[in-house]
Amino acid sequence: MTSTTPPPAEQEDWLRLDRQICFSLHAASRAFNGVYRVILKDLGLTYPQYLAMLVLWERGELPVKKLGEHLRLDSGTLSPLLKRLEAAGLVRRERDAQDERSVRVRLTEEGTALRERALQVPRRIMASTGFDLDEIRELRSRLDRLTTALDGAAHEESASQG
Repeated sequence: MTSTTPPPAEQEDWLRLDRQICFSLHAASRAFNGVYRVILKDLGLTYPQYLAMLVLWERGELPVKKLGEHLRLDSGTLSPLLKRLEAAGLVRRERDAQDERSVRVRLTEEGTALRERALQVPRRIMASTGFDLDEIRELRSRLDRLTTALDGAAHEESASQG
């Protein structure tokens, strides 16, 4: 016979949507994407394309595999993104002369020049958040710690299941 006694209130609260950190992060991510969509429209970039350009502006020419590692994207997601950036004249993909299996991606002159116009993006994003620079840094630091902890937990879970 199953009990119809409801769980204690404190446990039931754990299953409320508004108590889920994953949902808060998901909602914030969607809100960020909406703001970025508007701001990046002037640059002709999508948010994932903007992230790829940030890495290339920072690091210069990279193998596609390394770019994917920086962005935490697999090649199936990254290849179409790079194809669109190449069609827009912002990057070039070329086979590595030393290793034909590897493809390198580099900025074109137009891609390099776009960096100047992109300088206003972080300021506009910060203004949209209502946070000051110290609050942004603290939030980013906490999110980095959270990501590291979750990566470790996922690795442990995977190892225990395999």
